[in-house]
Amino acid sequence: MHTEIKDKAKNIVVGGYSGMGSLLRGEKLTQAALIILMTLWLVITIVLPMIQLFAQAFTDEAGEYVGLTNFVKYFKNPVLLQSLFNTIYVSSITAIISVFLALGYSYAVVRSAIPFKTFFRYIALLPLFAPSMAQGIALVYLFGNKGLFTNGFLGLLPMFNIHLYGAVGIIISEVVYTFPQVFLILFISLASADYRLYEAADVLGAGSLRKFFTVTLPNIRYAIFSSIFVCFTMSFVDFGAPKIVGGQFNVLATDVYKQVVGQHNMTMGATVGMILLLPAILSFIIDRVMQKKQRAALTSKSTPYQITPKRNRDILLFIGCLLVAGAIVFLNFTILFSSFIKAWPYDLSLTAANYNFSGVSSHGLGPYYNSLIAASFTAILGTVITFANAYVIEKLRPLPWLRQATYAMSLLPMALPGIVIGLSYAFFFNKLTFDIPIIGTVENPFNWIYGTMVIIILANVFHYYSVPFITATAALKKLDNEFELVSESMAVPFYKTFFSVSVPISILAIMEIMMYYFVTAMVTVSAVIFLYTSETKLSSVAIVSMEDNGDIASAAAMSMLIILTNIVVRIIYELSTRVIRKKTMAWQKPKEM
Repeated sequence: MHTEIKDKAKNIVVGGYSGMGSLLRGEKLTQAALIILMTLWLVITIVLPMIQLFAQAFTDEAGEYVGLTNFVKYFKNPVLLQSLFNTIYVSSITAIISVFLALGYSYAVVRSAIPFKTFFRYIALLPLFAPSMAQGIALVYLFGNKGLFTNGFLGLLPMFNIHLYGAVGIIISEVVYTFPQVFLILFISLASADYRLYEAADVLGAGSLRKFFTVTLPNIRYAIFSSIFVCFTMSFVDFGAPKIVGGQFNVLATDVYKQVVGQHNMTMGATVGMILLLPAILSFIIDRVMQKKQRAALTSKSTPYQITPKRNRDILLFIGCLLVAGAIVFLNFTILFSSFIKAWPYDLSLTAANYNFSGVSSHGLGPYYNSLIAASFTAILGTVITFANAYVIEKLRPLPWLRQATYAMSLLPMALPGIVIGLSYAFFFNKLTFDIPIIGTVENPFNWIYGTMVIIILANVFHYYSVPFITATAALKKLDNEFELVSESMAVPFYKTFFSVSVPISILAIMEIMMYYFVTAMVTVSAVIFLYTSETKLSSVAIVSMEDNGDIASAAAMSMLIILTNIVVRIIYELSTRVIRKKTMAWQKPKEM
């Protein structure tokens, strides 16, 4: 941080409080109480629901402990066991294809001299704004039984049937769904390369291909491994795409849904949820190890990569980017176009009637408004809790062992699939009483949350909690601990330092966290599929219901509303941060005497 910023921040802290003598009485006690409060909050919203899910998997329908009986039943059931193999298969293929495409795409954007790089970068992120079901809906219109290409492009081309429903459809949908995440990881890794290695390779006479295999790939190998595991996990636990285009090809996420919603078999649903959890946790652990190694490979002496234009390479990479970006744009255009079609493929006239959801739902636009409410409160509550918890862990000093435990719990949601979080919330908050050893039976004080918008907001917050927490922690680590030390020596309460220094300086990170929470809360379905009622149904859940009822055009229209809403929010975020950056630069600029 520049000296000017530090001096001005110190003036904010010290000014107005220099007359105070010693630290306020009870300051340390207040900090300790805040740490305990944050820890209890995470225990209630993360740990206890997961314990309840774990317990449910080892009991029968009567609540009696049965050990591993449910798991034995699962592995003896050939249909359920086949779902496990199906999930591993589509997740593995998805990871290979997605990482291969994202590597070429990110390499073109970072390491070549192709034009329109900003355009390609933004297009790569477009699937983030859509629920995973939206890609499946677009594919249904293109390659379904009545699809555009399946029937020969309205008779203009030969018929082209890819047999969408099943593994093919799931893999294509998951590749589009996971592509932005993989692109971001590889983009950052390629952008942070040390150019000195390439200069040394040039001195040794290495060609372009040799430099790619001996310098580029080894330098980003940890990012590639991390991308593979991230992609595999996202595909492994996704519910939306298999629900739309899976057909009779069952996967674990849809099995959980069928067991709980279709058959009301809670114990088997919990059992499948536990099985679904294991690969996610393993991938999370491996990913964390890879990230640590990747950070250790970078040094402060690294120099930026210098791009050298090469005509043939740049043309090939530009064509590749056009194909990938064109596919993404075409899928989203298909969603937009199909949302205005009266009756595909029989009546192709345009109509806005599909956006009048009263014909397919008694609540009309109610699910969309519910999503706006849930996403807004998720963004506000999630940002407040996340940043406050990060501050407690990074900047307060009492109870270091408890702060470490809180930090570990804050990373736990990253390893938990959304459908597992939703299932655990349903088990925990819907339970009327708990049988506690020694104490006996006690009423569940949190039961009132079940069936309300509160439980949906909480599920959203802690489903996506880890990424914003890491963002907040990284922002706070950049702030010198000298601020807190000066405040303490001048008897300034820590909360005044928090509001006067930490929040203003970290405002960009706070806005990023808020935007992230809003967008993800708008598109999520897996974490809330077990938690909604008729009054709290969200737009993403409504898409699943519409597809089940055959109202594909209305589902496309609802998907389009979500996409447009998230794009508008992103634009507002970009404009706001641009204004803040300009003000920050003006504030940092030394004034002329």
